[in-house]
Amino acid sequence: MKKKLYKSTSNKMLTGALGGISELYDIDASLLRILYAVGVFLSSGFLVLVYIVAAIIMPTDKELNDQM
Repeated sequence: MKKKLYKSTSNKMLTGALGGISELYDIDASLLRILYAVGVFLSSGFLVLVYIVAAIIMPTDKELNDQM
């Protein structure tokens, strides 16, 4: 089965976008969140915009299951 990018409903802090990315690439969500927080400070906030866009356009895992 092909893996798909989605927002996680079970592994989320705000919207589940980073939780879904961590499940897709099979990495620890806490580590990804720490790297993201550091990246926000280093990128002068550009990653905040990327996160907002991802949270808007990514479907949830429940929406993907309904389509199948």
